[in-house]
Amino acid sequence: MEALKQGADTLFILLGAVMVLAMHAGFAFLELGTVRRKNQVNALVKILVDFSVSTVVYFVVGYGVAYGTHFFVGAEQLAAKNGYELVKFFFLLTFAAAIPAIISGGIAERAKFWPQLIATAVIVGFVYPFFEGIAWNQHFGVQSWLKALTGDEFHDFAGSVVVHAVGGWIALPAVLLLGARANRYRKDGGISAHPPSSIPFLALGAWVLTVGWFGFNVMSAQTLDKISGLVAVNSLLAMVGGTLAALVAGKNDPGFVHNGPLAGLVAVCAGSDLMHPFGALVVGAVAGGIFVFMFTLTQNKWKIDDVLGVWPLHGLCGTWGGIAAGIFGSKALGGLGGVSLSAQLIGTTMGVVWAVLGGLLVYGVLKATLGLRLSQEEEYDGADLSIHRINATPDREANW
Repeated sequence: MEALKQGADTLFILLGAVMVLAMHAGFAFLELGTVRRKNQVNALVKILVDFSVSTVVYFVVGYGVAYGTHFFVGAEQLAAKNGYELVKFFFLLTFAAAIPAIISGGIAERAKFWPQLIATAVIVGFVYPFFEGIAWNQHFGVQSWLKALTGDEFHDFAGSVVVHAVGGWIALPAVLLLGARANRYRKDGGISAHPPSSIPFLALGAWVLTVGWFGFNVMSAQTLDKISGLVAVNSLLAMVGGTLAALVAGKNDPGFVHNGPLAGLVAVCAGSDLMHPFGALVVGAVAGGIFVFMFTLTQNKWKIDDVLGVWPLHGLCGTWGGIAAGIFGSKALGGLGGVSLSAQLIGTTMGVVWAVLGGLLVYGVLKATLGLRLSQEEEYDGADLSIHRINATPDREANW
């Protein structure tokens, strides 16, 4: 029976890892559909190569920073218990690799290729796993301190704060240090539209992310005996809440409609194992409204050229999710309890502050040394030709 349980747990978390791995295709197509045609190839290449760099760095360094273990042992030891620890690494890697995938959407169309890979290595190797270890592995006694102070630990079941808020808040300094795309904001105060290149590809990316997210959330239980249908249905309700809110607030704009479910899913991650489904619906709807309002504000009023709106979508909706777990996870609002709003506020704030500091340091140093931005000519030609020497589609078809 023990061998059967080990095998079942290994298969369970492996399926989760594969589902979240598939989400990276969603990141790629969401970015591909949002950027202009001359930057589509770059979007695809960045996500794949960022994931590859993340895998090596997290395997060698990052996983050890977060969980105090390593893989510098014999294969016989690694294969113990059906290789569960290896597959657990695979699952948690897909979370870690989401950080550079999130950042990629904010800095699209004007960022250099190689400096971003260096940033990926530092972020996945240290910045992200440092906070991951605090939230999910009791590092530095922070959780114990929070429990003594507030009565409960900081709760983030599937990463509203640990993954999404951290990724979004790291992206914000990167976007600000890069500056807006050429001609996005004119000297006369006007704003030049840079419309998405492909709504179908944008929608495809959103759908792939949405489907994979059920692996992201449900499989965060990490063992089969802890699986919860509550997590699945809460994720579903938050997804549709975000969609409907974005539909109304975004006045039927397809870009907002397809980011709405993502906003809801970002927000529900933290408390998806605690909330009542009606609470999850409200959390998702609020997140959808936050995304539409803050994306419009940052782009049109504050003139922050965050191409995919990753700071509103992941940074702010993830922050809301961390706080919302303390509200809608309480028994007073139909949740399971065992969570404290004050602990959620403190833990979420810690994640945000750490992410901003990490983003400023990593991208500030890179800007001062290697530079972050393509030249004016390279940006005009597009990242596809400037970096990869090929467009997504040929200018003309061959006649033979």
